[in-house]
Amino acid sequence: MGCRTVSADAKNVLDSLTSWDADWKGLRVVVAGLGLSGFSAADTLIELGAIVTVIDGKNDELNQQRAETLKIVGAHQVLLGTENVRSLPQVDGQDAQLVMVSPGWNPRHPVIAEAAEAGIEIWSDIELAWRVQNRAGHTAPKWLAITGTNGKTTTVGMTESILQAAGLKAIAVGNVGTPILDAVREPVDYDVFAVELSSFQLHYTHSISPVASVVLNIAEDHVDWHDGFENYKAAKAKIYERTQVAAIFNAEEEITIRMVENADVIEGCRAIGFTTDSPSVSMIGVVESLLVDRAYIEDRKTNAVELIPLDQIGEIVPRHTAANAAAAAALTRAYGVEPEAIAQGLSGFDAGDHRIQAVARKNDILWINDSKATNPHAADASLAAFTRVVWIAGGLSKGVDYEDLVAKHAHRLAKVLLIGTDTAGLIEALSSKAPDVEVINVTAEAQNADGAAPSGTQVMTRAVYKAAEIAQPGDTVLMAPAAASMDQFSSYAQRGNAFISAVSDLMDRADEGN
Repeated sequence: MGCRTVSADAKNVLDSLTSWDADWKGLRVVVAGLGLSGFSAADTLIELGAIVTVIDGKNDELNQQRAETLKIVGAHQVLLGTENVRSLPQVDGQDAQLVMVSPGWNPRHPVIAEAAEAGIEIWSDIELAWRVQNRAGHTAPKWLAITGTNGKTTTVGMTESILQAAGLKAIAVGNVGTPILDAVREPVDYDVFAVELSSFQLHYTHSISPVASVVLNIAEDHVDWHDGFENYKAAKAKIYERTQVAAIFNAEEEITIRMVENADVIEGCRAIGFTTDSPSVSMIGVVESLLVDRAYIEDRKTNAVELIPLDQIGEIVPRHTAANAAAAAALTRAYGVEPEAIAQGLSGFDAGDHRIQAVARKNDILWINDSKATNPHAADASLAAFTRVVWIAGGLSKGVDYEDLVAKHAHRLAKVLLIGTDTAGLIEALSSKAPDVEVINVTAEAQNADGAAPSGTQVMTRAVYKAAEIAQPGDTVLMAPAAASMDQFSSYAQRGNAFISAVSDLMDRADEGN
């Protein structure tokens, strides 16, 4: 296919599309991906009057159902199957003026690379939502934007809970919960969106201007998607651009401080830190197991205001949970929420399953499900919360390095039980940095007699029962894989549920034996 070039007229058209009431009619759009965000984007653009062609490599039953729905509401074309994602299609016989991309499509995908080479703008659903939320007769919500390698979903949930405790119409959107365009189109005038943003979404987002923004932390993750750690960091740093009131950084991570220093924020925007240590001026932090504010009070040079005792946040409040709470408090205080609502929102917040979830405690052995720990940085936070651990780990590594993680926590590892099919890097790190720790490859042990690969559930069950043989009173059996789940499970939630089910079965059998 020959090289395409986008016209100045097409660029001018897109520059004018900054509200729902702008002239979207006839805009030629390719929507790449038919997941939740892609479906929502296509549906929105069709309602706006755009000419929409949707492509997706999967031609399964779910996509076929979504395709039929979009055709009914007016999609120009829905093209499913791998043959339809090898190049950028035309729309109604002409070149596309805009490509809407789903988070899974990286910049090197043939469709996306072709669009970029032609100078065609590429937007995320976040970019579209920012523009179309402006609508005659409606008040656009303010945005509190959250990203980071780990803790995003917990922090956005805490933020939503605090905002709602303050009596505001608020909802968590973006990379979690309700697709953001669905929330924009609801017949509700929301006061605030708590927006979770992945690095994928930020890469394709260009003009948002949140009231407050935060990068919770940064560690190696998705380096394959971004083609390197530097590109990953650059995508995360975009969240600070055009921030209005507070650019919030992790005072314990120098990299986030540098991001704020280099950000092009709105004049008057403050840099606010959060920490799990005693806070300096213009920070929120922890003093004697109390979360306190030295950022949003008049006499912050000499005083602090109590927000909530940490033990009111949850049964187990490891360091990273306290950090997430501090970040959520910093975001909502930037919006003007009072301390009483911070306390009410955090004490009433339920982190949900698969995040440092206490599953059982028997014979002085604690069983913890942290299936959401899908990378070393998240697993580091889990391991740090406990003294002696039987560690269930492994999965799809995504090209990360495990040596620092293992070296840091080797002293607390009683034994390691490996699940997953991509554990070579973890095995190498354990051999190098924790040579005295016994490592049991449960996936290999669970190999079926006929040579067939065991299911994820079979491997997890075997790991749990092996852990029960090994664990001593005072130990924690921690399932924090430090890897993605897609090699043996459909999601981290399915992996976590397999662990919960196996532990429950183990406890039932123990009770029957008594």
